[in-house]
Amino acid sequence: MIPVLLFPQFDPVIVQFGPLAIRWYALAYITGLVAGWRIVRRLVLKTPVVATELQVDDFLTWATLGVVLGGRLGYVLFYQPQVYLAHPGMILAVWEGGMSFHGGMLGVAIALIVFCRRNAIPIFGFADRIAVVAPIGLGLGRCANFINGELWGRPAPAWLPWAMEFPRTPDCPSFPDFCVPRHPSQLYEALLEGLLLFTVMFVLSRREAVRERFGMLAGVFLTGYAIARIIGEHYREPDAFLGFLAAGTTMGQILSLPMLLAGIWLIVRAKPAEGVSRRLG
Repeated sequence: MIPVLLFPQFDPVIVQFGPLAIRWYALAYITGLVAGWRIVRRLVLKTPVVATELQVDDFLTWATLGVVLGGRLGYVLFYQPQVYLAHPGMILAVWEGGMSFHGGMLGVAIALIVFCRRNAIPIFGFADRIAVVAPIGLGLGRCANFINGELWGRPAPAWLPWAMEFPRTPDCPSFPDFCVPRHPSQLYEALLEGLLLFTVMFVLSRREAVRERFGMLAGVFLTGYAIARIIGEHYREPDAFLGFLAAGTTMGQILSLPMLLAGIWLIVRAKPAEGVSRRLG
């Protein structure tokens, strides 16, 4: 029988100064936003030019608000609306967890559309550059999920060499004496949604012919993420308060279907942009 790995039980708090605590989850968000911001500053200057570095700097605040507000409200509305509507004060308790990528994506999309309209920036061209770096935050966020010991996977077969016991699962009353070995699905998703998707997006972004087709990179991201999420959900235990939905699907898979369709639509409609500056004036 193959030995089962024990979850390392990381401390979710990196460092604490009195009431101020810096958590891995917050660090993942901050690192993802800062790294993405630095890369996008370079991407927008590649031909065809879609924005200035200063405009990217300004958008960082918009993106941060879109991620946080959209992610939180998305979780509230998509996953536990009855709980939060009964206790509205809990909506502000973001430190207790509960963020939705699909909600965060909608929040950033709304912020991006408003920002681009106010600054006369081509929406799809700017969205393409943002889409390239989105997997960075996704991958780091999944790593933070693993460190927190949350969003664990489904029971794993006995032969799986990396099956892992998570102490917070309901079937683990006496960790480490008795636990059901599970898939470390957070790491699967970090590799699929983060590393693999970022690699694909970065390689494509280096081709001028792809950058000229506004909406292409955004479409590839939406399609790639939807496929990665649908695959990852096959190994992830669904939320206990939702369980499996119709035909054994999960909420994450259902929310990914509109993204898949939108991504395919963007790829199909993407055409070389006309009248876009190829250099900064």
